[in-house]
Amino acid sequence: MRLVLASRNPHKLRELQTILSGLGLEVVLESELGLDVEVEETGSTFEENSLLKAQAVLAASGLPTIADDSGLMVDALAGAPGVYSARYGNKTSDADRTRYLLEKLQNVPDGARGAKFVCVITALWPDGRRIIARGECPGVILRAPRGNGGFGYDPVFCLPEYGLSYAELPAGQKNAVSHRGRALREFARIYKEEFLHDQ
Repeated sequence: MRLVLASRNPHKLRELQTILSGLGLEVVLESELGLDVEVEETGSTFEENSLLKAQAVLAASGLPTIADDSGLMVDALAGAPGVYSARYGNKTSDADRTRYLLEKLQNVPDGARGAKFVCVITALWPDGRRIIARGECPGVILRAPRGNGGFGYDPVFCLPEYGLSYAELPAGQKNAVSHRGRALREFARIYKEEFLHDQ
């Protein structure tokens, strides 16, 4: 079965393809179908924005669609940037958003730099079926970027149990512990129980 990913992000595509490959699901970018769907993310939660994206691409393609909305929630910033992670501080690049985040936290002591990444996956089918799955990964915000992997805030998000940032983790290890990996495994569990069971 083919699922259209409501995203232009090749990093997200690779993560989804890797984790969902064992389910017999082929995930393709909307651009591969000639679509360029603009979605105004007006939701106040990751669940709402994920659903908005999935609904828009389902309407445009008529095909089963999968979308995610994810972001970083920092304790010392009352959960910001949250759903605004991709446009935090009105910055236009990952590097600029990361610098802006670090500036906001420059006076926050090491013991108070807790944060979590959150991901909500929504999959919709033309017949009305849906799956919604959430994953979270706790960590802390570093004082400076480390590592060359990943994207977004990955270089400043550290997993204390490994002593490494998301950007320093090998891809397989990141997929095993990340918020998106956890959400996708929950998606896979529901898909196997509710969809494959009926076939």
